[in-house]
Amino acid sequence: MEPLAAHAPRSSIPLLERLFGDWVREVSPASVRADAMAGLLGAVLVLPQGIAFATLAGLPPAYGLYTAVIPCIIAALFGSSRHVMSGPTNANSLALFAMLSPLAVAFSPQYIQLALAVTVMVGVMQWLIGALRLGVLANFISPAVLFGFTSGAALLIAVHALPDLLGLAAAPEHSAAAVLGHVLTNLTSAQPLALGVAAVTLAVALLLRRLRRNWPYMLIGLVVATALAWVWSGWLHPDAVPSASLRTVGQIPVPWPRFEVPRISWAQAADLVGLAFALTIVALGQAISIAKTVALRSGQRIDANREFRGQGLSNIVGGFFSSYVSCGSMNRSMPNLEAGARTPLASVFSALLLLALVALSAPLLAQIPMAALAALLVLVAFALLDAARWRQLFTLSRSDFGVALATMVATVTLRLEIAILLGMILSLMSFLYRTSKPAMRTMGFDSRGLDRQFVVIDNSPDAGLEAKKSSGPDGPDEAPRQVLPECPQLKLLRMEGEVYFGATQHVADILHALRSQPQPQKHLLVMGKSMNFIDLAGAELWEAELAARRAMGGDLYFHRPRPEVIRMWRKTGFTSVLGPEHQFPDKFTAISTIFTKLDPEICRRCTARIFWECKTAPGPDTPAA
Repeated sequence: MEPLAAHAPRSSIPLLERLFGDWVREVSPASVRADAMAGLLGAVLVLPQGIAFATLAGLPPAYGLYTAVIPCIIAALFGSSRHVMSGPTNANSLALFAMLSPLAVAFSPQYIQLALAVTVMVGVMQWLIGALRLGVLANFISPAVLFGFTSGAALLIAVHALPDLLGLAAAPEHSAAAVLGHVLTNLTSAQPLALGVAAVTLAVALLLRRLRRNWPYMLIGLVVATALAWVWSGWLHPDAVPSASLRTVGQIPVPWPRFEVPRISWAQAADLVGLAFALTIVALGQAISIAKTVALRSGQRIDANREFRGQGLSNIVGGFFSSYVSCGSMNRSMPNLEAGARTPLASVFSALLLLALVALSAPLLAQIPMAALAALLVLVAFALLDAARWRQLFTLSRSDFGVALATMVATVTLRLEIAILLGMILSLMSFLYRTSKPAMRTMGFDSRGLDRQFVVIDNSPDAGLEAKKSSGPDGPDEAPRQVLPECPQLKLLRMEGEVYFGATQHVADILHALRSQPQPQKHLLVMGKSMNFIDLAGAELWEAELAARRAMGGDLYFHRPRPEVIRMWRKTGFTSVLGPEHQFPDKFTAISTIFTKLDPEICRRCTARIFWECKTAPGPDTPAA
């Protein structure tokens, strides 16, 4: 079917494409119908989530619905992804609650104003990151950090949902330990009706998720539990159930966008800057991770800077329209893609249909039990924990597992912004540790035949140690591997990794060990094509190695050093000290040139004779000159 853009004025198409992206050319009646159907699913999904997440954030339920309207539209139209739906999320809600609850009482007017103000600040920071093209910063938030934070947030979600799930009063303090202690102390006061409502919600949702995954199982579970609670309290036992035993959401106003400037003092604004920065990290980490995950399924290319600008603009405008911090939601983005959405108009339809849905069903929404919402939060929490991913991480990378575990523990026990920063620091430290020990492999030939290959051989300093480890009291457990001969004068060493300030000590120790052997190989040929980068410390290390080699009567040579390395050598003057004749484009030229500088007397006594040039050298039976 012909796209609608074909009927638009030609002058308007480039402007629309520049504002919203190239998808505007693909809008057609068929795509609009597909987006409308996907948008209806998005509206149905966000209805219970918006109410639950707003409660989790310490805000009245209506604010979750506000956040699913204006920010959802703006992020979709001005972002990069065609399928990501933005709005309230559990991680942002929990982070907002954890950061603002020490400053004001949750659900109070002052708390609401702080939440709106910090949302505007987060939006400004997000937009600046995108405008300054700093989207690369998102790459420093490793998947392990995000996974650990998500798992920690899941635990916090479950802990904070327990009082409502059990029908208990709210905890006097908001830390995870305080809430858990409050629950354990008052466990005998749990309300059977609240537990029953929660159990029904979980049972229906889990059963439908197993049997009918395409159905809105959370919404259906919520409807069934609400209906049963209403029948029980309204018809069967109207006088037997105290109102406190089964709290409900209460009246929800239709979330028409209302313009409101957040009312806070300058002193409060200064306190919020640090919190806004931490929330920006959390929101951007989620946004880009979700956008990339969805893009892997859709095949779309994501522009991180545009995505950040779109997310920032949605929070700036949303903060003035009763919305709190929003970002992309995996719970709605993946169903949006699977429902057949083609353009960001699906998010626009989702927001508009949500308004109509609330307008038609506001009296019914007021009857939703808080215990049912708590049950859905527990369900979300267990899904976020992802035990299979933890097992996979433990199997594949112990360092990433440790980073994720530390981030999760910090998320539960510390402030969330500290947890994110701690996880980033640990992740970078893990990376630096891995790169601080670049591999240095001894090279040689696998045979003496004409078809021999240039390979890594086992004559490394650790070979003898490994052989001892594999030996029992009666000798080696298995036959030792064949040790291939090396030239007694020329060491062939392949450098794998960067030689920067963090790795110079490791490299220097290996080089020193090679020079300190009883009969050291005085000449060293470094295979440098895998040495991608060096800094000033690395250049100084090779200069010191050159001086040491020449002092012992040998020399230092390089095979195929990379252009980036050569440029650094030229800047530091190492190239002139080394000499261009010590850099070779291929192994044949390097070995044939270095061979002429070897001690002929040692060559005469040598039995290894691994080079072709060794055939021209006098043998051990040849009289010395």
